[in-house]
Amino acid sequence: MTEAAPIQSKGIDPRLCIMMFLEYGVKGLWMPLAGVFLVTEVSSGGLGFTESQKGMIIGIPLAIGSFLAPFIAGQLTDRMFSTQKCLAVMLLLAGILKWVTSYQTTFAMWLGISIFFAILYVPTIALTNSLAMHHLDDPKNQFPRVRVWGAVAWIVVSWVFPMVWLQQNLSFQALPPFFRGDDVPDVTLRMIDSLKVAGILAIGYAFFCWFILPKTPPSGKNQKKLAFVEALSLFKKRSFTVLIIIALPVSILQTFYMMNTAPFLKESGLQASYIMPAMSLGQFSEIFALILLGKFLTRFGFRNIMAFGIACYGIRYGIFGIPGLPVEAHVAIQLIHGLCFGCFYAGAFIYVERIAPKEIHHTAQIIFFFVMLGVAPAITGAFLNGWLADLCGAPNGVLDLPSYVRFWQVNAIIGFASAILFWLFFKDETQDAEPKAKQV
Repeated sequence: MTEAAPIQSKGIDPRLCIMMFLEYGVKGLWMPLAGVFLVTEVSSGGLGFTESQKGMIIGIPLAIGSFLAPFIAGQLTDRMFSTQKCLAVMLLLAGILKWVTSYQTTFAMWLGISIFFAILYVPTIALTNSLAMHHLDDPKNQFPRVRVWGAVAWIVVSWVFPMVWLQQNLSFQALPPFFRGDDVPDVTLRMIDSLKVAGILAIGYAFFCWFILPKTPPSGKNQKKLAFVEALSLFKKRSFTVLIIIALPVSILQTFYMMNTAPFLKESGLQASYIMPAMSLGQFSEIFALILLGKFLTRFGFRNIMAFGIACYGIRYGIFGIPGLPVEAHVAIQLIHGLCFGCFYAGAFIYVERIAPKEIHHTAQIIFFFVMLGVAPAITGAFLNGWLADLCGAPNGVLDLPSYVRFWQVNAIIGFASAILFWLFFKDETQDAEPKAKQV
């Protein structure tokens, strides 16, 4: 089989943009809806799980996949095999598993298969970031313009899937997503079909990785030390340590968002088939944030931009926690999600790439993702989601609108406290040829 040639030009290779589109298209198809169909009653087409079970299904697999990623995917791509081939194999198997998951109805099978899926899929998120930055001449300014295609993909699947599969009697309207319609009678049951579509897309994405993505050989093939062990030396740098520590509470907030925003909007009165388009508003602001991120980082510095992104979590959850707001306000505040994710996480991806030696850049990204998609979802899924729901008065273990108000108020406090701590203790340690932004 013939491999694609490496990138030769100094512009952004369109293959990297397509890769990012497919990566987040797979995730965007099913993740926003999972929080709904996992806890909806069986009589209404859902799976009837509790908040604690939902948390474990989403959180524990991510934790296990992220824990194993540095040892498996990091070692393979930094020391042994080309990144694009590793991506292809993992995505092919992950796509098959996602299809199989759509037929499962028991908690044990959902949890078990989801663990194997996460082991294969979670590393691909970090690897696509590091592969893209490996082929960019100016990652700080160019990577956001590649990553923005992930936001575009999330919008596309969030609009197209509901319009094609969850709605009927479509008619045109002036505002996004430009078409509206009635829910099909079995709308919650049909939400589960998003897993099948995600599986098919992942399999197609795997072939794209193998045959079309630029060749990306391991950077540290002749290194004898394990990539994971070498990457641990990054903790000697204060900025990396602070980033990883603060990433934990921020990622817990992000996990709460992914687990609970969809059912929260439903409790607020939003029509079920509009949940995906409503949540996709965050990707519109993410596009805006990513397009300007390079300039923001140059002008204001990593510390200020990432601290601002963390503070946006507090702002969003603070508004969620105001009693009596109409559902329109809850939908509108989705626009701040792009500032949360774009400013903190995209900024962190770039910072980790800049501070890590070339021989371990894949593994360094995976360590950050271990906290983001591993430790945080594990704590949130196995303990915090159910515990906080009970603490906030969720009836029968499932959050309703009054308990959600208290739930989001706690999250807002965590967001503001994390932003302050990050701003106080983080100091940029990367070496730049360009002048550094003045730190306040």
